[in-house]
Amino acid sequence: MSRFGDEKLKQPQLKVKFNVIPKTKSKEFQQLFNGPKNGLVRSEPGNFVMTPLYGNCAEKLYQLQPRSDDVWILTFPKCGTTWTSELLWLLMNNCDTEKAAATLLGVRSPFTEMPFMSSEIEMSPRMSEMLESFDKMPSPRIFKSHLPFYLLHPELLDTCKVVYVARNPKDTIVSYYHHHKLIKVFDYQGDLEEFAQYFMDDEIIYSPFFPHLFDAWSKRHHPNLHFMFFEDMKKDLRGEIVKVAAFLNQTPTDEQLDKITEHLRFDNFEKNASVNNESLKKLGRMNQEGKFIRKGKTGDWKNHFSPELNSRIDEWIEKNLVGSDLKFVTELEHQD
Repeated sequence: MSRFGDEKLKQPQLKVKFNVIPKTKSKEFQQLFNGPKNGLVRSEPGNFVMTPLYGNCAEKLYQLQPRSDDVWILTFPKCGTTWTSELLWLLMNNCDTEKAAATLLGVRSPFTEMPFMSSEIEMSPRMSEMLESFDKMPSPRIFKSHLPFYLLHPELLDTCKVVYVARNPKDTIVSYYHHHKLIKVFDYQGDLEEFAQYFMDDEIIYSPFFPHLFDAWSKRHHPNLHFMFFEDMKKDLRGEIVKVAAFLNQTPTDEQLDKITEHLRFDNFEKNASVNNESLKKLGRMNQEGKFIRKGKTGDWKNHFSPELNSRIDEWIEKNLVGSDLKFVTELEHQD
């Protein structure tokens, strides 16, 4: 019997409710965010923002049973998810870059919320089929998710390995803005100034940013969690690969480490058809302008922010970091 067919009483129950955010159904919001036709919902507690379809079905994903040999990557969007997913798959699959290049990353390392990103409220058969397919995947499974810990199975961290990747909020805002312009499920029509304010006001999908990060940061000493920064990967990619390999109890050779490092360098990565999602343009799911793998630079925000916007974002960051020992790197003298 599938895990999804187990008796309901044996499954963990998600004690979270999702309510429609009235503002996201307004004409102004709908004109700016042309993708989510039915608005967005917010969780209580947690204030997590997502599509109505996810809100209706969140418990099903919450009940996805982790296995002891699973590897999960958790991030806020645009914090190095695809890059790190490829790294994890390679480390767990004998550093086979040829096989990786021959199979789409989305097949090798599924994005757990993909079934829920539709703007349609109805539960689609495709969604149920994909959840069933997760359950049938052979081990070791590698999943990626942008969900915070409290919306994932409560035994996840005690059961399997989890890699969390954080990125400085300035570059995250810029990258997520371009992502919203590119992906048709968002189809953002506004400018960066407006988007940044929606981001800081926690009114876009996957908001809020800081609670997502702080939740993982508070768990960073758990033996099954490897907390890493995007900026550290940019500064010393090979060194970070070595750390992740040790965390996963993998022992690649020096030759394999060199091979993975070269495979993951941005100039090679952006041209890799198995990860760059250019095929989605042919399927009509991405706009023609822009790239899914865009720049991957630390400090690119300097090319986008006005002094006034940068000042507002600095104030927002400072306010949210009060009482925390978390620090961000927003510029690098050298990066891979």
